[in-house]
Amino acid sequence: MTREEQLVFCKKCINRKLDLKQGLICEITGEKADFDPECENFSRDESVSEVLRSPDEEILSSEVIQSLPQEKIDKLLAEQKLIPGLLVGAVVGLIGAVLWALITVATEYQIGYMAVAIGAGVGYSIRFVGKGIQPIFGIWGAGIALLSVFLGNIFGIVGFFSVSEEASFFELLSTIEFSILLDIMVESFSPIDILFYGIATYEGYKFSFRQLNSENIKDL
Repeated sequence: MTREEQLVFCKKCINRKLDLKQGLICEITGEKADFDPECENFSRDESVSEVLRSPDEEILSSEVIQSLPQEKIDKLLAEQKLIPGLLVGAVVGLIGAVLWALITVATEYQIGYMAVAIGAGVGYSIRFVGKGIQPIFGIWGAGIALLSVFLGNIFGIVGFFSVSEEASFFELLSTIEFSILLDIMVESFSPIDILFYGIATYEGYKFSFRQLNSENIKDL
């Protein structure tokens, strides 16, 4: 049996284990599959769906890794670009924070959905540039998204002060005490803000991972 044929069974087995150096291995033996044609350690994992995916349907990176031979995993790992991905994600997050602040000051209303857009923008930009499949991309994506939303709130508060006091935004930003900004944020914070912050953070995590479909897999 070929490695691909063995993996058809391995990915449905409860004893499977993912090793980034070897790929999908047997948790019992600690080795890659070597059975032909049957595996004596096979135990069906009922949680694994048998539903077939369409060619253009996206598959989570973890699912892809479990079904690929080691040489393809190595290729995916080699294509990762953590630092460039994070830099672009940070820039997108900063731009999103500034835009949110400008819209908040212009409309005199804080649109919570902007936080969701910022989280998605950060995640997708990290995915596009970084091409990551490891958890570190999602962790950084979540952190950058959360920080960007926080900065958007801070910039909005400073923007209101700037308009009301007819002062320079950057002058206020550099001189106003951070504790005052935090007090204003706490006072104006509402439960719905927690929801938007949470969604933005989740999107920053989820969307930062590289997504593949069956056509992309064939091209590896």
